[in-house]
Amino acid sequence: MLRCHRCKQPITVDDTVSLDGERIGHLDCRRPRDLSYDERALLFKYCLGHVVAVCETCGRGFNPQELAWDLLGKRTYLCPRCRVELTETVRAHLYACALLPSEVRLRAREVREAAQKLVKQSLEIGARADVLMREAEAAIATQSELLSEVRAAAAALRETMQWLASRE
Repeated sequence: MLRCHRCKQPITVDDTVSLDGERIGHLDCRRPRDLSYDERALLFKYCLGHVVAVCETCGRGFNPQELAWDLLGKRTYLCPRCRVELTETVRAHLYACALLPSEVRLRAREVREAAQKLVKQSLEIGARADVLMREAEAAIATQSELLSEVRAAAAALRETMQWLASRE
């Protein structure tokens, strides 16, 4: 399991991550799925004047500046009426917004996908390491059992040889 080097919580493919040297961690440990700095910059540069999220619960659409923030909790973009989390809806809008230049939108998507791929590969490496560790532990247990059997057989052989020597 891949864990953030700062908060020690698990990192999932959907989390927003940053690299600190060779270590991977949440961009914001309190809000692991928050928009990245670049996503936020694009949102406020290109999407301020139009709806970026529609709340499924109350059916209302919101511009970025209308969305509420949960300053004490772990959620970021909230419906100001019913407090439903809208961060993923905002992110989906960002990667589909026709007002972003296509090359900017494509590059932002590539960066997000590269981060997700890095997390996925790290998770796979960790899972493979766990499998190898379990295999090694099983091999050590088998070796230990065999060694016990060999010792028991050697002790029995010694007893037999001593018995035979005493009969001569």
